[in-house]
Amino acid sequence: MSFYHVCFTVPDLAAAMRDLTAAAGLAWRDPAGGRLGEWDYRIVFSAGGAPFVELIEAAPGGPWGDTSRPGFHHLGFWTSDLAAGTARLTDEGFAGTFSGCPYGRAFAYHRVDSIGANVELVDQGLQASFLDAWNPGGPPMPAIDEPG
Repeated sequence: MSFYHVCFTVPDLAAAMRDLTAAAGLAWRDPAGGRLGEWDYRIVFSAGGAPFVELIEAAPGGPWGDTSRPGFHHLGFWTSDLAAGTARLTDEGFAGTFSGCPYGRAFAYHRVDSIGANVELVDQGLQASFLDAWNPGGPPMPAIDEPG
C-alpha cells in the first residue's frame, strides 16, 4: 500500500504549475474545472504516473479550507472499502473533516494533526476513471485493503 498523490491547495493554479515545472521539472495534464456541492474549483494532476502531485484552486472555505494561501492539504490513498476505511480512521482518532459521499463522490478527508494535513481515502472503484482522465494507459495502483 502506498499513497498515490500529494495535494496542495493554491490560490493561483497557473503560477503553481509554472513554478513546480521550473523547480522540479514536473509536467502537467490539462487543468479541469469542477463543482462539488456549492464549491467551484480547478484541479490538475502532474503527468507521468504515481505518485502524482495534485493542485486545487478554489475559493476559501468549503472542503479545502483556507485556500487564500498555498498549503499542503492531503495525501491520497485508494481504499478497497471507503466506509470501512473511514470507520478505521475515526476509531484511530483521525476525525473526518469532509466526505464527498453526500455529493456523489466516493472520498473522505481525515485530519492527521501531527502532519498538519489530511489523509484522503478514495474508493478504489473510481480508479479506472481517474486513470482515464489523468494517466491514460497507466497501470493500476495499490489500495489499502480494508477488512470488511
